Amino acid sequence: MAVPVAPGRWPFLGHTPAMLRQRFAFTAGLRAHGEIVKVFLGPLPAYFVTSPELAHRVLVTEGASFRKGAMFDKFRPYVGNGLLLSNGAFHLRQRRLIQPAFHHERIARYAETMVKAARELTSAWRPGEVREIDEDMQALAVTIVGETLFSTEIGQRAISEVRRSIFIVIKQGMIRALSPAFMEKLPLQGNREFDAAIERMRAIVLEVIASRRAEETDHGDVLSMLLLARDDSGVEMTDQQVYDEVITLLTAGIETTALALSWIFHEIARHHDVEQRLHAEVDAVLGGRPVCFADVPRLKFTAMVVNEVLRMYPVWILMRRAIAAVELAGARIQPGDEVIVSPHALHFDPDSFPDPEKFDPDRWSGAAPPRGAFIPFGAGNRQCVGNVFAQTEIILTVATVAARWRLAPVPDRPVRVRFTSAAYPSTMPMTTTRR
Repeated sequence: MAVPVAPGRWPFLGHTPAMLRQRFAFTAGLRAHGEIVKVFLGPLPAYFVTSPELAHRVLVTEGASFRKGAMFDKFRPYVGNGLLLSNGAFHLRQRRLIQPAFHHERIARYAETMVKAARELTSAWRPGEVREIDEDMQALAVTIVGETLFSTEIGQRAISEVRRSIFIVIKQGMIRALSPAFMEKLPLQGNREFDAAIERMRAIVLEVIASRRAEETDHGDVLSMLLLARDDSGVEMTDQQVYDEVITLLTAGIETTALALSWIFHEIARHHDVEQRLHAEVDAVLGGRPVCFADVPRLKFTAMVVNEVLRMYPVWILMRRAIAAVELAGARIQPGDEVIVSPHALHFDPDSFPDPEKFDPDRWSGAAPPRGAFIPFGAGNRQCVGNVFAQTEIILTVATVAARWRLAPVPDRPVRVRFTSAAYPSTMPMTTTRR
């Protein structure tokens, strides 16, 4: 079958200018051209799948026929061979070693850190002041991931460096991933900032690993579990392998959470009926006490709000590379071919989510969407290992804030969306009011 080529292709640069300029609008519009559409990242051809069924096949049922794709290759020199990028038997080994750090009892312990950090942040707020909520949520996400990763004093230095550098790495990394290879060699400011940020983070994280390796003590944090973990042969991770997993957890564990929290407060402030229902649930469940891990399953409407925000503000695209021949919608995908899945495009498909531009938490009170239609944390054996951690963090933070505060938009400072690897707010000033 001949696969249609997406409109807007440039000589040599392919669809990269259109993707970087139009972002979500470009990828969401591809469904009009069929279930599978060819796009070009520079000179590199890729097959973009637009239906939940094909996305589920690529990520889950045919997942063994795919590995991480070209976009992730661009990140490998900087974030190593952690869970995000590793493949095959090594990926399975690393996932088994890391999974215990995210078991139920561990997340229950991390929940105490999450609530403490959220309470410390909000205790510094004053009624009537204007807070840059997106910056507050970024700082909170860094603190929580940092303190659950590195609980000791030397870990605080690592957390400070992560605050300084992580969002440079994420934003500039996506630009590199979509651009021809020669672009990253140019003496551009973004390239210099990216390289410097990576070097700073590498130095401090390796310093922490060396210090903790000498202790051989379980501090109850993720780094302890990584250092103490042994595979079936009794072999531990090398310092480089631990570093790769730490950087992976930092990059994957901060952006999604910080953005989700920012957009949650933005959306509930714009929808007063949702805000009132959320506040009523928090009051009924907590009864005036601080939220705890046991409250999470009882905060059902809060979880619906979280799901709706994760639907509306997800990661932009994922890439896979075929390692075996696969047929998708009549197209023969050969080994080495690149395939793109867009969580954003799937989450805004009106066939799966009627009136997709509408913020509607109640859409989560009925039947689940089709398989492959809702993938905020990926799917299959490549699903984010920390997805329950992230969802717990988001719900606990929302409940902590909602129990004491109302946040209102600043009328003369509109919030606009800036697109990188996901939807970032241009700015998010909000006025705090004590409930």
